[in-house]
Amino acid sequence: MPDGLKLARYFKAPELGPRILFFSGGTALNSLSRALVRYTHNSIHLVTPFDSGGSSAKLRLAFNMPAVGDMRSRLMAMADQTVKGNPEVYDLFTHRLSSREDHVKLKETLKSMADGHHPLVKSVHDPMSRIIRSHLSLFIKKMPEDFDLKGASIGNLILTAGYIANDRHIDPVIYIFSRLAEVRGTVRPIMNFFLHLVARLEDNTLVKGQHMLTGKETRPITSPVKDIFLSKSLDRPDPFTPAIKDKVKKLILEAELICYPMGSFYSSIIANILPKGVGTAIAANFCPKIYIPNTGHDPEQIGTTLDQRVEILACHLQKSCAQGQSIPDLLNFVIIDRDHSLYQGGVDVQKIRNLGVEVLEMPLTTNDDRPYLNSQMVVENILSIV
Repeated sequence: MPDGLKLARYFKAPELGPRILFFSGGTALNSLSRALVRYTHNSIHLVTPFDSGGSSAKLRLAFNMPAVGDMRSRLMAMADQTVKGNPEVYDLFTHRLSSREDHVKLKETLKSMADGHHPLVKSVHDPMSRIIRSHLSLFIKKMPEDFDLKGASIGNLILTAGYIANDRHIDPVIYIFSRLAEVRGTVRPIMNFFLHLVARLEDNTLVKGQHMLTGKETRPITSPVKDIFLSKSLDRPDPFTPAIKDKVKKLILEAELICYPMGSFYSSIIANILPKGVGTAIAANFCPKIYIPNTGHDPEQIGTTLDQRVEILACHLQKSCAQGQSIPDLLNFVIIDRDHSLYQGGVDVQKIRNLGVEVLEMPLTTNDDRPYLNSQMVVENILSIV
């Protein structure tokens, strides 16, 4: 690998490219997604809706809804920037309101967007402009009087309004904007519930909320994760295991390759496979299943080696199965760079193989990218497996 013939074929006709499914969360996969759309327009991205930090948290609490920030980010990463008008849509969706202005000024700015007077909205062509202005008007009408607009992502506000307008369903608004922005792939939340991510550490500390786990907005955790689960409430963080919908199951069953990609280990990857039925659907699909571990430092991986993380991933996959499944039913390959020093906690290839999982070692980094993976190299190797 990489397979030059396959890559040339996919590059020539990306609309016929393979259905590669990613279980992912935040921004770690956005660079890879931008490289991927050159080869396939049929990738599937199941994204975690449990983000409890930043502007997504304000919207979650105000509207009792799943987080939309990571979905908005992935949609924009996969939007075709060569289509007329799309760069302007991208600029608007990624724009954030000032974090320094007062509420009155921020509301005036938002109203100027809804009225079509703001330069960012003026530059967007119809029919997208009309839809955006309609959604922003609805958001202004529905937002609580004390809603904090500081630093708010305009794209998040638009998706939130679409969620409200479609009887609290996120899929219709994602579909509409995917079509209008020429998004080259499918982006969906793993589920449409307002839930919280809760982790119990080995020192018995209970970490409540995804943002408390990642080490980005708060101090990193100082003890390894012992268990992780979804909960309806942070005040009473009891485990809750809802089942995935049939349409999500169908996406998993139709994939030609399933990938557990780089990203925050627990809050992005494991969080996506906690719902009931994920593992069952994966096991029922006989396509290749691969894990691409993080390089560099991930605070969530404290106290673990790579072979332990492979075992943790497999354990959670098995828990979401309706019946006992062997690890090779759920995971076939771990793809790593030849430089083992890039992996937190160390690498024991034989221990991974003892689990029934093959290890593929190949160059995935360049001197310019280290310690992080090179997106183009990763994409070329993933596509060569399909």
